[in-house]
Amino acid sequence: MFFSVAHDPTQLNRQGPDTGSQYRSVIFYRNDEQKHIAEAYIAQLDQARSFPRPIVTQVVPRKAFYAAEGCYQNYATLHPDNPYIAFNDALKMKHLRRQFPELYKR
Repeated sequence: MFFSVAHDPTQLNRQGPDTGSQYRSVIFYRNDEQKHIAEAYIAQLDQARSFPRPIVTQVVPRKAFYAAEGCYQNYATLHPDNPYIAFNDALKMKHLRRQFPELYKR
């Protein structure tokens, strides 16, 4: 789901119109097994040329997690008509429903 719906793993330090290292494609792992799984899957996708460009997703250890400010929690649900949501995120939700219907919850 991460590689097929969530974002474009070939964009370095950006996602769509948003730029900066905070928008980079990254997988945070907790242990060596998770690191190995992530790196092996990225190598498999690259070898299969699943994307038109190489995957630039970083695989780094998880150090800390900081929740976004309250005004950003459930933002898409609370602001479905916001142009950013309608243009950037609604299509992702459509893809999620189509590709993973068993995981999609309204």
